[in-house]
Amino acid sequence: MSTPTSVPLIQRSAARLAEALAAGETTSVELTRLFLDRIDAVDSSVHAFLHVDAEGALDAAAASDERRASGELRSALDGVPVAVKDVLTTEGLPTTCGSKILEGWLPPYDATVVTRLKDAGLPILGKTNMDEFAMGSSTEHSAYGPTRNPWALDRIPGGSGGGSAAAVAAFMAPLAIGTDTGGSIRQPGAVTGTVGVKPTYGGVSRYGLVAMANSLDQAGPVTRTVLDAALLHEVIGGHDVMDSTSIDQPVPPVEQSAREGAIGDLDGVRVGVVTELGGEGYQPGVQERFDQAVELLVKAGAEIVQVTCPNFVHALAAYYLVMPSEASSNLARFDAMRYGLRVLPEGVEAPSAEEVMRVTRDAGFGDEVKRRIILGTYALSSGYYDAYYGQAQKVRTLISRDFERAFEQADVLVSPTAPTTAFKLGEKLDDPLAMYLNDVATIPANLAGVPGISVPAGLAEEDGLPVGVQILAPALADDRLYRVGAALEALLERQWGGPLIDPDKLDKELAR
Repeated sequence: MSTPTSVPLIQRSAARLAEALAAGETTSVELTRLFLDRIDAVDSSVHAFLHVDAEGALDAAAASDERRASGELRSALDGVPVAVKDVLTTEGLPTTCGSKILEGWLPPYDATVVTRLKDAGLPILGKTNMDEFAMGSSTEHSAYGPTRNPWALDRIPGGSGGGSAAAVAAFMAPLAIGTDTGGSIRQPGAVTGTVGVKPTYGGVSRYGLVAMANSLDQAGPVTRTVLDAALLHEVIGGHDVMDSTSIDQPVPPVEQSAREGAIGDLDGVRVGVVTELGGEGYQPGVQERFDQAVELLVKAGAEIVQVTCPNFVHALAAYYLVMPSEASSNLARFDAMRYGLRVLPEGVEAPSAEEVMRVTRDAGFGDEVKRRIILGTYALSSGYYDAYYGQAQKVRTLISRDFERAFEQADVLVSPTAPTTAFKLGEKLDDPLAMYLNDVATIPANLAGVPGISVPAGLAEEDGLPVGVQILAPALADDRLYRVGAALEALLERQWGGPLIDPDKLDKELAR
């Protein structure tokens, strides 16, 4: 295994880069230029970024170097670059949400997450590609073209945050921010071999996050190691008075737990294997890697408990009523009157506001967004509200109760993160139901508001593509994710002889 100093800077974890900065091995400006050059070199193949802010990133890096020289660092990650999903507002930088309806929009303010990144001294490299308004599982629904999986350029990188995951997997950024409404951080993490974390709902501010579904959306870290995710989590987490759903409690000790977990000792930890999240319908290679990961947890001292959550089988149906209902309400603000795209109807001399709105929304929204708006509006309509949206909320309560009972038996729950490895681009575009099934294992956590992490678990034997293991914990017990996740990561890396991502193999794929 390579020693940390023998690994090229661009391939090192964020924690190692922070150490290199502290040791004077490099500067933030040099580091930021390395990643900007990497973006220039490979993003034409991957399309992870929608906007690159080279000038702003280098200015922030120079400011970090000045702080370091004067001994006034703002955080452990001061000077380490980061990429941000294009659903978070960035003052003066385009925020499109992957949609034509917001093309060219420059927000007048930063999202709280972005403010905290800047306050901690992290240079922002740019904004990453995503499914339009976070609606998708493949990043094929971006109005600006799909992102490709760095492991295989003919495969999807997951969604909706495929841009953030692909940027980290392809060494274009050491850290990234994603958002997770039904699995949009964890599922891309699984299929790109990266670490993705959905914190407890309310644990990270949603202020400035362009909402799809207010009761489900949550920003979180996308990284290559569990420790990096913990370090980034501590930067962006915590109470925010600007967000009414923000939890007024300290961030759990996630960094400490990640460092303790890396020892690989899980003695006394009860790990629940969820019966409903595995088996039939899961790709054999995915299930095999998951079973092997569970065996490693046992060797580390964990006690394995079989738990059943019977209402999880209804989670997908409930989610696809709750989420579109909230999305249809949120997207009503895009009316061509206040901001964003405005299209005038042809041949109409003095069009009404309704006519302008109709043609603008028709031109500005993609098919998947229109599909979900229609579904949500129908579910909320008079005569159907109780039958659809109301019933879905009742199922949501039952799912939360399943979690409560499961966590009486186990400290954490585990499952495969996604039922398959990355599928081919275009393979499921014409089959929305097949696309929705990619989130079958991740959705329950969003409905209940509990935290989850996806950790790389190896490559599926049949296609050589990454598989992820999902770990879930009770609300506000995010630190448990990091302890178990770091332990599993350490055990797997000892077995593999190093990190899952092979830079040489990756570069051969990107050079195709």
